[in-house]
Amino acid sequence: MDVSSKLRIALAACLAVVLLLPVFASPGKADAATWTIRGGGFGHGIGMSAYGAYGMGLEGFKYGRILGHYYRGINIRKIKGKRNIKVLLDVDSSPRFSGARWACGRKLLPRLTYSAGIGRNGIFLKGGGGKPLKKCGRRLRTEANKSVVFKGLGHYRGGVELIRRGGSMYVINNVPLNFYCRGVLSKELIPSWPLETLKAFALAARSIGLSARGTHDGFDVYPDTRSQVYGPISEEYPRTNRACAKTPSQALFFRGEVAMALFSASSGGHTENVENVWFGEPIPYLRGVPDPWDKGSPYHRWTYLYSHARLNSLLSSYVSGQLRGIRVTRTGVSGRIMWARLTGTGGTTRIRGDSFQSALGLPDRLLVSIKVR
Repeated sequence: MDVSSKLRIALAACLAVVLLLPVFASPGKADAATWTIRGGGFGHGIGMSAYGAYGMGLEGFKYGRILGHYYRGINIRKIKGKRNIKVLLDVDSSPRFSGARWACGRKLLPRLTYSAGIGRNGIFLKGGGGKPLKKCGRRLRTEANKSVVFKGLGHYRGGVELIRRGGSMYVINNVPLNFYCRGVLSKELIPSWPLETLKAFALAARSIGLSARGTHDGFDVYPDTRSQVYGPISEEYPRTNRACAKTPSQALFFRGEVAMALFSASSGGHTENVENVWFGEPIPYLRGVPDPWDKGSPYHRWTYLYSHARLNSLLSSYVSGQLRGIRVTRTGVSGRIMWARLTGTGGTTRIRGDSFQSALGLPDRLLVSIKVR
């Protein structure tokens, strides 16, 4: 999302910069030293916190109020007309499916299993015995208003769409928006959570799917954490399905466009500005906000211990020589690390927050303290 240069400068000037005192390991006792890193949260910390929304739901907040807290300035609107989401389930050279009533303009028997092959002119539909039945051109598509079984993957709502990519095919579940909501909520949330929390995530799930339309070659979203986790009918739950049904076709909008309603598991007590985590452009509705309701999260606070040798090994790609100190030089509005300075026996280097988190295997970048003894 575009923002003016003036806004970018103002935001940069307001960033909270926290300087921690350098922490040094005693050179004579390096092998015995233990580093303690305390922090909070789980995930990227952008947008809605699942455990925070859970806490708000327990306190009786309605889903509109929950969403309004985490996404400032958004509006709830109902999507008009039919919208489908295309989920890339697999890449296969000979995908098989059943349950469809037609494909490529040909009537099918739902009880039979069909497959697809690649020919000179694109994809062709094959019968159970492998006999070619119909040329489909660039893609094979079935109806998407019922359900279909992808052999080896499961029974999914919606229909099949196959697109040739090299010597294989993208196996895509072309699913109506409200059915997509069911597949996501059953995988992303605990079904026993307050219904208002589940309803809030129903809107977030639809919004993420809608905002991703057209962003990939031939499909919209992945069925995993690259987008949001999505599963088959067998993994749905009555309560998460009810949350989708209670909020039909509702999604989040900002200034007339569908909002990219990002969420993570736990905020650690404060969410973060998107640009401070992914180092991109600011987005007005993805700003860090206090999240006291996250206190019930098992990830609200965590502690990781490292021997000096282990920490040296993990940071060996970034530190010059043997590690002697870590100094956080810049954080976001929540305290999440953006930049740190590593002092080694061979000099000083810089490391970005995402690299620091990845190297140490931390669940989040929100740091409370770094100590060594």
